[in-house]
Amino acid sequence: MQTVTLKPKEQFKISIQAEVVTPDNFAGKSDSEIGGLIAYEGNTPRPLSELFDIKVEGSADSADDVKIEIKGNVPRIKRIGEGMTAGRIIISGDVDMRCGAKMKGGIITISGNADSWVGQEMSGGEINVQGDAAYYVGAGYRGESCGMRGGKITVFGNANDFVGEHMCGGEIIIKGNAGILPGVSNKGGKIVIEGNTDMPGSEMTKGTIIVKGKVADLMPVYQREGIESIDGEEFIKYVGDVVVGGKGELFVR
Repeated sequence: MQTVTLKPKEQFKISIQAEVVTPDNFAGKSDSEIGGLIAYEGNTPRPLSELFDIKVEGSADSADDVKIEIKGNVPRIKRIGEGMTAGRIIISGDVDMRCGAKMKGGIITISGNADSWVGQEMSGGEINVQGDAAYYVGAGYRGESCGMRGGKITVFGNANDFVGEHMCGGEIIIKGNAGILPGVSNKGGKIVIEGNTDMPGSEMTKGTIIVKGKVADLMPVYQREGIESIDGEEFIKYVGDVVVGGKGELFVR
């Protein structure tokens, strides 16, 4: 098992593009080799050794045996864990946009809050956000027709608008409230919102949305199909969005 500890040397004012921070890229490398990997501060290349204090313990032959621990808040560091296939990343604080984007496997745990597009277009693996998440949880980035394809995202706090936009597969669980339009343009997958939300499932063609709290505004684009029990709880089942010929399932109280 290889444990790599990264401690930010400062609170950065300019965004850092750090997609290089993955178990795949760190596996088997020494602290000096990891320190030589390049991130970008704006358009300026910066070796990781200039951004972090780096400590490596143990060794690994593959990403499966790598654990990355980021100590402290990194609210200006984007794209951590992008494309990772295995291993673990533990972030002890807040993190910037696109954490876990396009990840295929492994586990990311965020003890604080996650900025927008956490789990963007991911196809596998697991992301756990202990705090709140901003906009576009598990969604596709600008211009992408398919967001999250697989894997699981759990937000233990609240999430902002557009949870799972263009979602094609996988599962998103929001333990708190979600903002407006969760599941907009969904093509598959499952969204569970344990708190309240507003206008779920607009233009959804496939997939499932379950809202355990209150829905402030249910748009008139769904056809009621009766009562259904899920895990011992009764929900009203709707099918739609009928305007786009959708067959998505929406369950509300």
